[in-house]
Amino acid sequence: MASAPEPSEPTKPFKLLGILDVENIPCARDSILYGSLGSVVAGLGHFLLTSRIRRSCDVGVGGFILVTLGCWFHCRYNYAKLRIQERIARDGIKNKILYESTHLDPERKQSPSKSSS
Repeated sequence: MASAPEPSEPTKPFKLLGILDVENIPCARDSILYGSLGSVVAGLGHFLLTSRIRRSCDVGVGGFILVTLGCWFHCRYNYAKLRIQERIARDGIKNKILYESTHLDPERKQSPSKSSS
């Protein structure tokens, strides 16, 4: 009777070429998948148009590199933008909690100050 693996056993992370931890790096998985698809489309499309096998393989490798890097930079840019927006929102909430009901609260109506003339 086979027993199921115990949940306490740590699983080995999947590393591409031994260096790129695809599971834990944001955008890595999607970039690799889109790059693979771009490679197949570019290589197969070039082969169907020209019937040159070696050149089609070169185009496929080039397509993989271009699509992977394009997706990587696009995703990382959006990821960084999202992190900045989250940080601004977090700081705003912290300031709202900190200054609420104090004289520094910008939403609190300021009473007209008595000025001597």
